[in-house]
Amino acid sequence: MTALRKGVLARSAVVCLLALAAPTATLAHHAFAAEFDAHAPVLLRGKVTKVEWINPHTWIHITVEAPGAPPKEWMVEGGTPNTLLRVGINRDTLKPGTDIIVHGYQSKDKLCTPACKANGRDVTLANGQKLFMGSSGTGAPRDGADPNEPPR
Repeated sequence: MTALRKGVLARSAVVCLLALAAPTATLAHHAFAAEFDAHAPVLLRGKVTKVEWINPHTWIHITVEAPGAPPKEWMVEGGTPNTLLRVGINRDTLKPGTDIIVHGYQSKDKLCTPACKANGRDVTLANGQKLFMGSSGTGAPRDGADPNEPPR
């Protein structure tokens, strides 16, 4: 077998492997409408319990307490870690115990087992600073929370 044929076969094998791997990566990421309900806005006030800085989405875990009700755990989806870093949210911004307010949209699955889920549009810190959580471009409702989103 000539060196040219070996090179062509090697490149073909790499292309085939990449083609097989691509659908897996694509399925891991989802559009807003696949999981969240644009007609179910939520306003969550609670304490951060954990932040998962993972791709493709950051997850902020909070405990929400309401008078006369047991505490409820929520998982709030944010943008990619890179997106959050660019708007000023980093590992020091949302440490466990931090009080935050989240505007977002609840998941279509309303069972809340083991935790309720929401897509976060913005988070407000105790000092009043409001930070966008990176939902634009995913099909999330255009509600003006993203300062970089063009007007309707």
